[in-house]
Amino acid sequence: MVNILLHGCNGRMGKMITELATEDSDVRIVAGVDIAGGQLSDYLVFEKIDDCDVPADVIIDFGNAAAVDQVVAYSKARGIPLVECTTGLSEAQLSGLSEASEKTAVLKSANMSLGINVLQKALSQVSKVLKDAGFDIEIVEKHHRMKLDAPSGTAIALADTVNEALSGSMEYVYDRSEVRKKRDDNEIGFSAVRGGTIVGDHDVIFAGTDEVITFSHRAYSRAVFAKGALAAAKFMNGKKSGYYTMADVIG
Repeated sequence: MVNILLHGCNGRMGKMITELATEDSDVRIVAGVDIAGGQLSDYLVFEKIDDCDVPADVIIDFGNAAAVDQVVAYSKARGIPLVECTTGLSEAQLSGLSEASEKTAVLKSANMSLGINVLQKALSQVSKVLKDAGFDIEIVEKHHRMKLDAPSGTAIALADTVNEALSGSMEYVYDRSEVRKKRDDNEIGFSAVRGGTIVGDHDVIFAGTDEVITFSHRAYSRAVFAKGALAAAKFMNGKKSGYYTMADVIG
């Protein structure tokens, strides 16, 4: 049994994780943290993580980026493995996670779904072949109208996977509205769509001469991210200090 401290427990993802955890005999949420307070489930909820004195095996953080530093400090001070799911982190916060991994186990992923991480594996294998054959690379992502950041963290992560396979030779282009010229060979272009209740759509497009290959992922429910977070928590239970990703979880 993995005992989980859930940060951001009253948010949309927190509620989804809570619901799925009740159906999984291998995990148990022993406490939650949410700035809004309010006990929506049968576990204690604290407004600040520093106030939580309930023993836990793993922390799952699906809270606000502004609170990440406090979560990381709590994890590091107590040696509790951390599954960090919050997006939109600054470079300083990402560096803080890396530093914390020297003291405790830290897992960070731009997207917790199994499908996205399998997609990244595929992209790492095919990108060089297609780029060498002259294919242009574009990424189109679609999300709900309430999403704050663009392009999405997942879109950036997919681009990073492609770029790493191409020895870091690609340039990211986020806006062509003020540039009147043909695309360069080493561009990865991004397009972001915001509307309605789209959970998350990502297309990585390889456009060649007379043919197009598209790698697509569609999330129809936030449950895919919650399932991934719980799988990550199980994986991180008892892990020694180090920096992990979902690639380690899926093997």
